[in-house]
Amino acid sequence: MEREEANQIQLWVKIQERSMFLMDNDNFTEIVESVRKNTKAPVVVVDSSGHITTYFGLDSTKTNYSTDTKLVYDSLYFVHQLSKMKAQHRPLDMNILGAPYKAYYKDSFILTQLRYFPYIQMIVIFLFLITAYAAFSSSRRAEQDHVWVGLAKETAHQLGTPISSLMAWTELMKSKFDAEDDPLIAEMENDIKRLEIITDRFSKIGSKPILEDHTVYIVISNFIDYFKVRTSDKVKFSITGDDQVRAMLNIPLFDWVIENLLKNAANAIENEGSIAINIIENLAKEQVFIDVTDSGKGIPRSKFDAVFQPGYTTRKRGWGLGLSLTKRIVENYHSGEIFVKDSELGKGTTFRIILKSSLTYEPTTA
Repeated sequence: MEREEANQIQLWVKIQERSMFLMDNDNFTEIVESVRKNTKAPVVVVDSSGHITTYFGLDSTKTNYSTDTKLVYDSLYFVHQLSKMKAQHRPLDMNILGAPYKAYYKDSFILTQLRYFPYIQMIVIFLFLITAYAAFSSSRRAEQDHVWVGLAKETAHQLGTPISSLMAWTELMKSKFDAEDDPLIAEMENDIKRLEIITDRFSKIGSKPILEDHTVYIVISNFIDYFKVRTSDKVKFSITGDDQVRAMLNIPLFDWVIENLLKNAANAIENEGSIAINIIENLAKEQVFIDVTDSGKGIPRSKFDAVFQPGYTTRKRGWGLGLSLTKRIVENYHSGEIFVKDSELGKGTTFRIILKSSLTYEPTTA
């Protein structure tokens, strides 16, 4: 097609060269009109000084329009078209009445479309492949999620029997040895209750958790009472702040958040140290701030976001899922935020949780 257009332009040039001699010949006029109709490529003819003398196949609204006194041309349009023609093809020499001219031309609109058509095809095929891959990946992910949900629920079901047995055994021990007030049995019962909570978490995976109105201070304090007994005596715990702030919480899931933060804080403390939790109510924004501060080894500023990514861990035996799950629970299920507020190497880290107060909470689809 490109060769055919080049031949048509050469023929157009020859016709133009002879048109001055055969203008009165009716047969030649018909030939000129026939050649023009079959010539699809736009042409611009310039003289030896570079001035445009004639053109063909360009936009008629740009090439000439009249004012009250004279015919006006869009010079910028011509400059742009001529530069494109010079970039595409070498000019053809013309000789009209002994004067030299040059004819510039560019590819026709149809030929230009054909040049880009393969790229458009490739883009369409690429988009089709991406769509197919996304649909396949989504299907595989949904299938995997279904398997994991089923496995979690089955695990919860299997844990139910031994937990029930442990509860029965502790009751038997208390009655047989008259140990109703034995502190060791009381801690065993606390652990059994903890196992019940964990089982409840697994059984509810895949379903939307129910949020209830709770006093944040009491929820966190109750968990600290359980957790600090099972942590080194070298780590000191404290909780301060407003003890009347309320928020919509799911206790099993929110305890999981606090557990992950406290475990990470305790692991960051190599010898002696402290973990402090401060609860602040922001009345202006109607939010609850929960700051968890430890005196551990700290986190580099470049890792503030990375710590929440699945698989990130600094421990040899860690899975790197704790903070990832924590972020998901806070943001997706409690409509809140969690981030590293501050950290300094060798001095400690502060994580901040932001929750909406009970009065402003609006449930969202996780």
